[in-house]
Amino acid sequence: MSENRTRQTRLFEEDQLDPSVAHETTKQSIGATASGFALVIVDIPARALSEPFAYGVPTTLKGVVSIGTCVLVPFGNRPAAGYVVELGQSLQELTGTEGLDPGRVRFISAALSDPVFSHTAPAAAQWMSQEYAAPLAECLRLFLPPGGTPRLRKDLDGSWQLVPPAIEPKQERWVYLTDHGREFEPRANAARQRQLISALACGPVTTRELRLLCPDMTSAIRSLERQGVVSVEERRAWRGNAAGTTSLSSASAQRPDQLTQGQLQALAAIDRAYEAGAGDVVLIDGVTGSGKTEVYLSAIEKVVAHGKTACVLVPEISLTAQTVGRFRSRFGEAVAVFHSRLSAGERLDQWDMVGEGRARVVVGARSALFCPMRNLGLIIIDEEHEQSYKQRSSPRYHARELAAKLAQLSGCPLVLGSATPSAEAMARSAQGEFGGVSWQRTQMLERPSGAVLPRVRIVDLRREFARGGRSIFSGALRQALLDVADRKEKAIILHNRRGFAPFLLCRECGCVPTCRHCSTALTYHEHNHSLVCHTCGETFRVRPYPAPGSACPRCKSRYLAKMGLGTQQVEHALRELLPADVEIIRMDADTTRGKDGHRRVLEAFDDAHTAVLLGTQMIAKGLDFPEVTMVGVINADYSLHMPDFRAQERTFDLLEQVAGRAGRAGGSSEVIIQTYRPDDPVIRAVAAHDRELYSEPDLAQRKEARYPPYVRLANIVAQARNPRAARACLERYMAILCRELAHTSAALAPKPGGEVEILGPNPCAIERAHDLYRYHILVKFPLTAPVPQALSRSAALSAPDRSVRLTVDVDAYDLM
Repeated sequence: MSENRTRQTRLFEEDQLDPSVAHETTKQSIGATASGFALVIVDIPARALSEPFAYGVPTTLKGVVSIGTCVLVPFGNRPAAGYVVELGQSLQELTGTEGLDPGRVRFISAALSDPVFSHTAPAAAQWMSQEYAAPLAECLRLFLPPGGTPRLRKDLDGSWQLVPPAIEPKQERWVYLTDHGREFEPRANAARQRQLISALACGPVTTRELRLLCPDMTSAIRSLERQGVVSVEERRAWRGNAAGTTSLSSASAQRPDQLTQGQLQALAAIDRAYEAGAGDVVLIDGVTGSGKTEVYLSAIEKVVAHGKTACVLVPEISLTAQTVGRFRSRFGEAVAVFHSRLSAGERLDQWDMVGEGRARVVVGARSALFCPMRNLGLIIIDEEHEQSYKQRSSPRYHARELAAKLAQLSGCPLVLGSATPSAEAMARSAQGEFGGVSWQRTQMLERPSGAVLPRVRIVDLRREFARGGRSIFSGALRQALLDVADRKEKAIILHNRRGFAPFLLCRECGCVPTCRHCSTALTYHEHNHSLVCHTCGETFRVRPYPAPGSACPRCKSRYLAKMGLGTQQVEHALRELLPADVEIIRMDADTTRGKDGHRRVLEAFDDAHTAVLLGTQMIAKGLDFPEVTMVGVINADYSLHMPDFRAQERTFDLLEQVAGRAGRAGGSSEVIIQTYRPDDPVIRAVAAHDRELYSEPDLAQRKEARYPPYVRLANIVAQARNPRAARACLERYMAILCRELAHTSAALAPKPGGEVEILGPNPCAIERAHDLYRYHILVKFPLTAPVPQALSRSAALSAPDRSVRLTVDVDAYDLM
């Protein structure tokens, strides 16, 4: 314990209480003797409470309190809920209690619940708190059952109760024939009873299903129940079992006759990691369409056969239906689905299915990692390069790093799969070891059944313009689309800008309408004639030129023109270009709103005879449609110009992934990429399917400038209505951080050329959002340095006033 101060003494000082007075009060009110001791994470999300607290377990609670139990504890001068994370017969058995006087330890007041999380949750939550500078209680809450954080309620008799979330398990009534009922013969005129007995002859049926068969079956059920002919019982209904159910033709996983050499090598690497039982990581670097999903399925089969559980993460909800369909075709109803589009009741039921062991395979987005998986045997992260695995709200963890920690705690392998692995994964695999575990890379360079990667054509838009081309589509792309229509095939068109036009421009005064709450231009949406802020979501009605009533907000000119290009405008152009029998299906954030929005769009594309799927980046991730023979990219340059050191990596990932949607069933296929920068290393790398053409110079620049994967990067953002208050908060934070780092280690004291580098404070790229001005600082530090703890302590000590919102994002991906 630092500076020989106990956790509880420190707490009393923060609450301005005398520790001896508080201790005496506790002894007088409880008067109990300890049957053991427990470490409890108090459910108060504050950075200052970065460690669990020691409490005594009174004899009245012996055998009742266990790891994961929610308990009532005295905390300062008030009661609080907490969660037991460690138990011991003596205080010295508990972690971090050296020098703590047992006589000063207070007692747990009551047990409020049964255990609510798995045995690995406490260690994982503490690791998340340390690595991502997040409150410990906030991290632990992620491992609690869904439905909201439980709260305390004081009853009239003075006792405290834990109020659970308002979501309850759903019950269904089942009706089945008894032994007597199988011999029972109803009266000749009892038609309903005869119908009921006939319906139950093949097995139990729910009352809901019986009502669909015949609306007025209730009296027959009651009559036969009184006679002992049928029996009615309530059983748990599992909501969410239909989640991921889809009619997609590619959502079944047919077992191949034989695996490719690359698939066999990947499975052998996973087997070695499984036998080692040390949490080793296997990176599968496989070209698009190389059969990574079959590797996942085969590896999971072995794990499930050993009685263990597997967890599979996908980056997008759009992939869930197709992925779940494949896994259910192999594992049946033993597959649970977990993602944000499920209702609260569905999430609870899927959670309980996993906790009870009914589901042995968990498929979902990053939140699936928090399910109470029994005997975890394998974690798989598909498309591991995707930035959606980074959580954007506190705690801002990265699913890849958390999965690696959970694999280490569970002694199971972590499998990372991608056709475009992240720079971090590649660097660790080249090193061979990271975080105390082995990292191994295995390659899959061929597609099954002799299929080859598509041919990539680069179209120089500068030459198209010089030749008089003014269309959205170059001559090559236009002809390729017409050829697809003639052959009755399918195509995919990528344009990573939703809406009709990125902005409007007044041609008289040059005004660009911007959001009144954010420093971003408004995007025009044609279907409802609205301007939408893609930062805060506010919508404004407008009619641009030449529609009557258009008006510039500054000079009232009617010449308010649409500038740039969005998916809606591309959709209109496609409808004008292609025959009427070609379906144009748009997939972006506007068309996939609501539950099952992604599934409906993909099923429409799958069912179409001839179609073009137009969309933003979500269509580039892992989708498998064998009928697609052509992929087009409207403009590959958008992401290359983003003010982000990862811009080249993200552009290559996007283009290489979308190119891989073509030709997955064999035969000829083509990718056409339109660009104003055909000689850019990223464009040349995609054209040659050769990552090293861009990665070598890109990594050299990162190493020289000290950016990941060579260092870790933290982004500390202050937001306030007053820009001076935001900047002052960061300046105060920087002063405290420098002092904390110097106290931690002289080598970490920020100085020119030192191990820790601090840049800023500067305005963010989006300087104002939601009416708040935003300033930030960037902190670069060595991979293994304990800087996140200093970042967290500095945030707690700087204590910005209520007018300033301070966020700490370790391993930041969003620098805007």
